[in-house]
Amino acid sequence: MEALDRVVKPKTKRAKRFLEKREPKLTENTKNAILIKGGNANLTVTETLKDIYALKKPFAVLYKKKNITRPFEDQTSLEFFSKKSDCSLFLFGSHNKKRPNNLIIGRMFDYHVLDMIELGIEKFVSLKDIKNSKCPEGTKPMLIFAGDTFDLNEEYRRLKSLLIDFFRGPTVPTIRLAGLEYVLHFTAMDGKIYMRSYKVLLKKSGCKIPRIELEEMGPSLDLVMRRTHLASEDLYKLSLKQPKALKPKKKKNISHDVFGTSYGRIHMQKQDLSKLQTRKMKGLKKRPAAKMTEEDEGISPKKSKSVL
Repeated sequence: MEALDRVVKPKTKRAKRFLEKREPKLTENTKNAILIKGGNANLTVTETLKDIYALKKPFAVLYKKKNITRPFEDQTSLEFFSKKSDCSLFLFGSHNKKRPNNLIIGRMFDYHVLDMIELGIEKFVSLKDIKNSKCPEGTKPMLIFAGDTFDLNEEYRRLKSLLIDFFRGPTVPTIRLAGLEYVLHFTAMDGKIYMRSYKVLLKKSGCKIPRIELEEMGPSLDLVMRRTHLASEDLYKLSLKQPKALKPKKKKNISHDVFGTSYGRIHMQKQDLSKLQTRKMKGLKKRPAAKMTEEDEGISPKKSKSVL
């Protein structure tokens, strides 16, 4: 049995807090990513990993030392690093004659590889090469996917899901306009994936809503898909399963229209309108004909007080 698979009992309060953070939760923490450099990574791959780490911080761990491993042949090393760093996402970079400038992006389920897609870098422009202002660390990006291939092809559909998982960042309850600072744009066209990063500039427009301009800030990547390792449909559905406590309870007698307006249905007993107390005024007094009908039915009207 490996050291990481043993049942560990904490001996100190600090160790207890550390283990509590890794326990399963109803609402999971923000997914972290490990960025690993292969045994023969060149300058292009190294700079790419550094730039993606700069976009992903603080929810990322960059391994600076080289690690000789081949994820498609042996996945034990990745699973070990994932469990050690408590990361469910990974990006592995390598370079060789057969597959130059190679990136492998993937994700884990229960510390085992779920999906893994190999991408080749054909063109790379780093953050340093584009002399523009950058976004602060930890900024949540807006993700845009262009191209029908992301919806028609199963491999590209999984790649889209994987990229959303990798770059989405923390879940926030509210959004403010000034916080929408940068955009990650992915385009699938002619068998290639183009990744571009833009900073959002809010300009004066003469009205309440500002004018939006996009300024490229890097990194810029032209990628091509190579090998894939996708999970089976059953395992993929199992990884998407949510606990019952998170599922919203269905409320009875409530409906919604196309505009999002809620309508409620209230059940009431049938009312006897003859006993309804109305305002006392001359116009609502009973006429003599109505009094006669009441006498015939055996209902005696109230006697009016006479003044002597």
